[in-house]
Amino acid sequence: MRRRDDFTLAVRRGRRAGRPNVVVHLLHPDQAPDAATAPLVGFIVARTVGNAVVRNTTRRRLRHLMRSHLDRLPAGSLLVVRATPSAGTARPDELAADLESALDRLLRPASKGRR
Repeated sequence: MRRRDDFTLAVRRGRRAGRPNVVVHLLHPDQAPDAATAPLVGFIVARTVGNAVVRNTTRRRLRHLMRSHLDRLPAGSLLVVRATPSAGTARPDELAADLESALDRLLRPASKGRR
């Protein structure tokens, strides 16, 4: 995912799952503008995560971890993975656990309402 509009759409209109190291936003294909394409994934790693080396390392780790989960995403969906400041110092297995947990929550059928 490269277009600002796609990031904005996923973050504002998609479902969100927050974990200590990542916040994941998912816009399902029925809400996405182009539902016939493969799922698009984007990453947001802000300066609060660390310097340029730390940010790029974190982005590469997240991108690598997402590769194994692409087949779980519905075609045409938009997914944004936002790294929190603690992601820069997190171990790779912690990042993997947080990402998997957030995806599990987002890919479950939505409940009817909150308590």
